[in-house]
Amino acid sequence: MKNKGLIASVAVILLFLGATFVYQLGMRSGTNQASETSEPVEKAEKTVGILQFVSHEALDAITEGIKEGLKESGYTEGDNLTIEFQNGQADQSKLATMSQQLLNKDADVLVGVATPAAQALANVTQDVPIVLGAVTDPVGANLVADMDQPGGNITGVSDKAPVAAQIKLAKDLLPEAKTVGILYSSTEDNSKYQVAEAEAAAEENGLTSKSYAVPSSNEIAQMVQVMAREVDFIYIPLDNTIANAMQTVVQEANKSKTPIITSVDTMVEQGGLATVGQDQFTIGVETGKMVAAILDGTAEPATTPIYTFSDGETIINETQAQLLGITIPENLKDEAKLITTTPESEASDE
Repeated sequence: MKNKGLIASVAVILLFLGATFVYQLGMRSGTNQASETSEPVEKAEKTVGILQFVSHEALDAITEGIKEGLKESGYTEGDNLTIEFQNGQADQSKLATMSQQLLNKDADVLVGVATPAAQALANVTQDVPIVLGAVTDPVGANLVADMDQPGGNITGVSDKAPVAAQIKLAKDLLPEAKTVGILYSSTEDNSKYQVAEAEAAAEENGLTSKSYAVPSSNEIAQMVQVMAREVDFIYIPLDNTIANAMQTVVQEANKSKTPIITSVDTMVEQGGLATVGQDQFTIGVETGKMVAAILDGTAEPATTPIYTFSDGETIINETQAQLLGITIPENLKDEAKLITTTPESEASDE
C-alpha cells in the first residue's frame, strides 16, 4: 500500500511539473508573438518622382509638405524612399522632357506639383499612378473625369481657393472700393477658371471687375502700373506665373498704394494685404499621405476622390495694412491670423 501511495504521489508531482512546463512554454511563445506583432511592419523601398512646375514659395512649400506627408506615413528619404525631383522652371518643353526622365526612373508613383506639371506627366503615361499636388481644377484641366471617381491613373489634392470668401474679405477691409482688377497669366488654364469665379464674386459684393491677362512675366510690371490707375485693389488667383513675380507686383503696387488680395498665404507674407486660404505646406502633407496610401496598396487612383479642403484661414498682413493706411476692423482682428513683415521699401534698400 505504501508503494502504491508513493507511486501516486510521484505521478501527481510529474503531472504538475509537466503542466507548469507547458504553461511557461506557452507564455514564452505568446510573449514572442506579441513582441513580433507589436513591431512596425517595414515598408518596402519605393521610388517617387516629383515634377514641380516652377520655383516660388508656395510650390516649394508644397513639395516640402509632400516629403513630410510621406515621412509621417512611414516613407523616409534615404531609408526606404528615393525621391527623384525635377523642376521645369516654367518651361513647357522642359516639363515634357523631365516627365519622360522621371518615367524612365521606374518611379512607383509620380507627383505633379501645379497644373502644367501634372498635365506633362499625364501625357507620358496612363499606367503609372499620378498624384496631383495643388491642381485647382482637375476636371477642367482634363486630368480626371470626375472629382469623386477620377476613373484613371490620376488622383490627388486640389488647392482650389475659396474665391468668394477672398473677395468678401477684400470688401470688408476696403469698404470704399468700387473696382477690382484681376491679374492673371493667359497661359495657365487653372487661372482662367478662377477669373470667372472672381468676376461672379465681385458682382455679388457690389464691385465692378476688370480682368488683366499677361502672356509672360515680362509684362507684369507694366500691367500693374496700368491697373493702379484703373482699379481700387488687385486680386491675384492661384497663378504660378504671377506668384513667381510677386515681388515685382508688390513693388509696383506699393508705389500707388494699391492693395493686393491674394489666393495663398505665402503671397501675403511677400507683401499681399490678405487672403482666405490653406497653408501650402499642409496641402503638400495631404498630397504626401495620398502618395503613401497608393504605395501601400491601400488606395487606387481610379477610385480615390480628389481631396479638397472645406475651409480656410483668414490671414492679414498688418505691416502692409499700415503701409497702405488701411484700418483692420476689430472683428477681423479677432478671427484672423495677423502677420508682420518687412515693408517692401525697406527690403529693397537692404
